[in-house]
Amino acid sequence: MKQVIVNKQGFELRAVQCLKCKKQIVHPADINGLEDFKNLKGKTYNVKLRMVGNSHAVSIPKEIVEFMRHQEKMMDDMVRLCFEDMHSLSLKFGKEEEYN
Repeated sequence: MKQVIVNKQGFELRAVQCLKCKKQIVHPADINGLEDFKNLKGKTYNVKLRMVGNSHAVSIPKEIVEFMRHQEKMMDDMVRLCFEDMHSLSLKFGKEEEYN
């Protein structure tokens, strides 16, 4: 068996792979992280838009922030905000090259 990294839905999962048959066994902790992501991904959250000085602020639910902190070794201080269309804003965390 050889240690490899398997990419699934943007996640890098640790695994071991058989050199002969190429079968992979993914680390159980990494599978749990992927399952947590799938559970959060489908949820819709109702959050409040608040005034903070001359800006508006939206709170991010605690379970999303905890998941991101657990998955990332270090979260960036800067978050990228993108106005995608008339009814859609997106927040992007991490390094810019990861989602370009």
